[in-house]
Amino acid sequence: MSEYTSNAKTQMNKALDVLRNNFTKVRTGRANAHVLDDIKVDYYGQPTPITQLAGVKVPEASMLLIEPWDKSALKEIEKAIETSDLGITPSNDGSAIRLPFPKPTEERRKELVKECGKYAEDAKVAIRNARRDANNKADKDEELTEDEVSREKKAIQKLTDEFVQKVDELLKSKTAEVMEI
Repeated sequence: MSEYTSNAKTQMNKALDVLRNNFTKVRTGRANAHVLDDIKVDYYGQPTPITQLAGVKVPEASMLLIEPWDKSALKEIEKAIETSDLGITPSNDGSAIRLPFPKPTEERRKELVKECGKYAEDAKVAIRNARRDANNKADKDEELTEDEVSREKKAIQKLTDEFVQKVDELLKSKTAEVMEI
């Protein structure tokens, strides 16, 4: 594998990682601790991720249980969840916080599928940009003959097709998960 193909593959893998990360944040009605990843709690003046302040458990399929190690942080964690764009009302019982994940309506599931489609399209654009950059570098390499440049471009295109197919597979499985009742 040449340096152009290798660099393109690295960039394409990053696009897939971003896509997977975005997909974990899409609420499907199943409890998923990753929805808390971007929520920061004001803990002694420092914005701190919830996962560093508490244990997050999934006692049942549609419930998250957040048990802070420092009980004094309970109110701050609850406030951070309420002010986030999560759209779930936390229930504080004095020692832990419960987050019930309601099943999304049919209309909401369709919106989530559109959101997933947008994430997938963004990943495809990033993959195509990596292809374009690699092709441009191969074109500008004075040491390569026309045939070698052509071979490089074919290898890069083959890699691009493989990654676009991976994006489509990820989208298909996420769509099935979202539409599941």
